[in-house]
Amino acid sequence: MDHARQPVEPSAELYAELLDVALAAAEGAGALLDQGRPEHLTVAATKTSAVDVVTEMDIAAEQLIVRLLAERRPHDSILGEEGAAAEGTSGVRWTVDPLDGTVNYLYGLPSWCVSIAADVDGVPTIGVVEIPARGERMHAVRGAGAFLDGRPLQVRPAPPMDRALIATGFGYRPERRARQAEVLNHLLPRVRDIRRGGSAAIDLCDVAAGRLDGYYERGLQPWDYAAGALIAAEAGALVGGRAGTAPGPDLTLAAPAGLFEPLQEALDQLGAWRD
Repeated sequence: MDHARQPVEPSAELYAELLDVALAAAEGAGALLDQGRPEHLTVAATKTSAVDVVTEMDIAAEQLIVRLLAERRPHDSILGEEGAAAEGTSGVRWTVDPLDGTVNYLYGLPSWCVSIAADVDGVPTIGVVEIPARGERMHAVRGAGAFLDGRPLQVRPAPPMDRALIATGFGYRPERRARQAEVLNHLLPRVRDIRRGGSAAIDLCDVAAGRLDGYYERGLQPWDYAAGALIAAEAGALVGGRAGTAPGPDLTLAAPAGLFEPLQEALDQLGAWRD
């Protein structure tokens, strides 16, 4: 007899429950980070280089989120940037970045956030991005749109690429940064201008809000883009990687139809998907 778990049947009730949990977790972690930020942060660990810091607050925020998820959704799976991992049986998986924009946070810059997403049987379903320094909360529910503090979000109409304001980000390894600089050197003359904010989740949300025309980056992990990608998509953006692929470590790209396609083609020609 096959005892494999059957896929979860999506329902408005499940979506509402997952959104409520995600909002509560993001609000709690955002408050912890915002109110508890010490004047002189202590580096608890490093990742791939001395630049890529992991602060004590980062780790504390993930622990807060994981505790809340374990209390309210004990049978769900969890994937967290700072090492949280749990295998569940419910078909729901949470992808958590407790502090996206860690270096911004370390330096007292406002572009940092808490990013929480939920998949149901592998389908992106809920995304919440809490931006305390801006006093903003963005969220999306699959098929129901994206919102900023309760107000619907809509991407900006696609401009010609030479009039597009594009955001990007850079990796931490020197060799990757050098390659990304080469790509940027060739792309910059072909667009209106480039912005580098320091948080992939916020950049994706800013595409959703019409504050940017497009965004791309190589080297992102699922926790970097899971929530922001859903928010951008529900606001009307196309979101993907290289042609015919989903967003991922090779390339993540978001822009409205009409800009997405030429930007994706340009990035492919420039080899933005490889080091």
